[in-house]
Amino acid sequence: MRHAGLALLVVMTGLLALPVRAAGDDAHRWLERMTEALSSRNYTGVFTHATRRQSETMRIVHRVGKGGTSTERLVSLDGNGREIVRTAEEVHVYLPDRRVVLVEQRTDGGLLLDSLPEPGPELDAMYVLQVRDGQKLLGRNVRVLDIMPRDGLRYGYRLWLDEDTAMPLRTMVLDRGGRPVEVINFTQIDMPRRIDAKATEPSIDASGFQWVRNARRPQMAPPATVAWRPTRLPPGFRLVTSRMQVVPGVAFPVQHLIFSDGFASISVFIEPARPAGPTPPESSSVGSANAFSTVVHGRVVTAVGEVPLETVRDVARSVEPDVSQSGAPFDDAADAAPGATAPGATALQPH
Repeated sequence: MRHAGLALLVVMTGLLALPVRAAGDDAHRWLERMTEALSSRNYTGVFTHATRRQSETMRIVHRVGKGGTSTERLVSLDGNGREIVRTAEEVHVYLPDRRVVLVEQRTDGGLLLDSLPEPGPELDAMYVLQVRDGQKLLGRNVRVLDIMPRDGLRYGYRLWLDEDTAMPLRTMVLDRGGRPVEVINFTQIDMPRRIDAKATEPSIDASGFQWVRNARRPQMAPPATVAWRPTRLPPGFRLVTSRMQVVPGVAFPVQHLIFSDGFASISVFIEPARPAGPTPPESSSVGSANAFSTVVHGRVVTAVGEVPLETVRDVARSVEPDVSQSGAPFDDAADAAPGATAPGATALQPH
């Protein structure tokens, strides 16, 4: 989600003084246009990614292929020159200073917001949308789209959209006080009709590098397998993924649940108790991503999400064994209605 912080706050404060152009349907239309642009457009550019702790400049190539599948290559222009390549199925992180390539299964659509809810009653129940005229960015006329939560359990978003293409030129994640938590700001962007597939291939020669892959591998099943789930979730979060996942350093597969309200997601990992004994509660933050780990009913539970720390803390602490699913992996994705909390879960209340 520093040196650029003051300038960004000045820009944000200036835009707050601009008159609101329209709300409601007009804001929904801009959200629809942005969703279409992110799913169908090629783009290349340079951007800064700033959090409250650090800032990084990166070059990006984003290519949309046949069938709408996207591939992406990001190169850090600071520090060790790491590269991130997102293929259709995996994410490869090249760390040249360590001569290591990390491989993970791809679970998101790319750098920018491109997994968005459809405008309608469900979205309006969680967020308030407004759009207004903004000052020019990169020589382009922009509209500023605010997507603000109705509670304190999630973050708000402020998006500067190119008036012609609806592509986001700047994205801010805001806390409940309206302060930036994470900022993506393009300093250069082009949207060519065609991008060669080779442009998304890594430029680093990984010969002799160690490849670390988080892949499924045969393991002993944990004793007395019981499904677990959080019993308290923010309103509007629904279960989108449920799986058993191998995690390095853990003897048995870990239950991994992913919940989303369309903008933000919360991952919950439940693993067997560690031989060393109980783990004290721990929390950490990187930009808009917060994590909280604790021990619940003899299980190590970790909740991670692009939501306030208080939210992941409350979700982690609410995990309970699912007696209705005892003896079988928890998998209610097919039964979770869009926009609804997971079965058996109650909605969190704002702090």
